[in-house]
Amino acid sequence: MFELKKVVSALLMPLPAMLIIGFLGLMLIMFTTRQKSGCFIVLFSLVGIFLISFQPVTSRLLMTIERQHSAFFPVDGSIDYVMVLGSSHVVDDDLPPTSQLSRTGLMRLTEGIRVLRMYPGAKLILSGYSGGSEVSNARMMAKVALSLGVSKSDIILLETAKDTWEEARQAAAFVRNKKLALVTSASHMDRALHEFHAAGLKPYPAPTNYLAQKNIKQFWDRYTPQSKYLEQSEIYWHELLGTIWQTLRDWASDYEETAIEAKQTSA
Repeated sequence: MFELKKVVSALLMPLPAMLIIGFLGLMLIMFTTRQKSGCFIVLFSLVGIFLISFQPVTSRLLMTIERQHSAFFPVDGSIDYVMVLGSSHVVDDDLPPTSQLSRTGLMRLTEGIRVLRMYPGAKLILSGYSGGSEVSNARMMAKVALSLGVSKSDIILLETAKDTWEEARQAAAFVRNKKLALVTSASHMDRALHEFHAAGLKPYPAPTNYLAQKNIKQFWDRYTPQSKYLEQSEIYWHELLGTIWQTLRDWASDYEETAIEAKQTSA
């Protein structure tokens, strides 16, 4: 199910979807008599690719989910755990550890270390599975954290969690009623909090990796299509699909529980 979910979501990302639509239009032009329809579909695809890489469109969309939570500031009392959610990485011994983490992973980890240093005695929880490599994402983040001065005794690894649902439930097993700061990308924070609340935890949000900005002054940067803005569209769409999946999964779970209770009552 996990692999199927990833494959389907990858095909539904804005760029692959627009390219598929464009190729369908070309096939109509080349192999059928419906050339006008094919030209319209290709035009639709090209306009779509322009819009999903155009800063006034992409940043406005992404900011609607990135700015739901403000940056982390010290809270009253202590924090017992700082949890950094996993991202992606590569394994290449020719690269320094910081370059083996994805940009997202490095941003999350550095924010986690920043929060950790506000609370002496707190533990750093790093999560993330291997993703097909010989080293888990959690262990790769630990390698970077050690190189940045975090003590080995302060690091806890969750190396089998594949997604946020699993990360939340593994964390709940030992965090329990203690205070937790949750570090993830700003765009992902709302979905992550939903999973952690469902697992019985009430973490303090510590969002990072903000990408959408409105104060871009150079017109050539603001009004020319660029790959970094295409990335913003992909992140926004990924989170939208994730929210839809989360809602459907919760609905199905509630429906199943209701059906079981009704069956038990009738028996």
